[in-house]
Amino acid sequence: MEIVYKYLIPGLWACWAVYWWIASRDVKVSVREESALSRFAHIGPLLFAALLCALPDWPLAWLGARFLTPGAASFAFGASLLAAGLAFAVWARFVLGRNWSGTVTLKDGHELIRRGPYRWVRHPIYTGLLGAFVGTAVAIGQWRAVLAVVIVCVALWRKLRLEERWLSEKFGAAYARYREEVAALIPFLL
Repeated sequence: MEIVYKYLIPGLWACWAVYWWIASRDVKVSVREESALSRFAHIGPLLFAALLCALPDWPLAWLGARFLTPGAASFAFGASLLAAGLAFAVWARFVLGRNWSGTVTLKDGHELIRRGPYRWVRHPIYTGLLGAFVGTAVAIGQWRAVLAVVIVCVALWRKLRLEERWLSEKFGAAYARYREEVAALIPFLL
């Protein structure tokens, strides 16, 4: 059982990363891209959050303190939430198809996608990633992972706001209607 505790969480993230990398090879040409500094403003914090989850030893003792008692139930619940979040992000990435980019861009022939998970939230990849980080935090049970969730929320919210502005400029009234009808991250709430 110890092997499951040690390798399941990183294994799920690794499988997701391999899919993400393979899928990133077939995208449309970008016609507008955010600046390198803007990219770093969300990619840097996301990488730091991933390191917080991946590296167990930090110089600040409180990061390793537990907010959950370790146990099979919390680990299984966290791993399930992680898997569900990653699966939701993969589904959204698949539906988005060649319009996808890891950074804020507009593509040649960019389309407004409203099918699949985009029926329920405008940014389902972010919803899935947030769920995956929350699941990771529950499985790890330490404050370092909770801090990672907060960092991910801030980084993705910043990126979401920039994407919203660009999509509003590109799609005008159609995107305004979409914003009125569909929540950004959590169906019917946010």
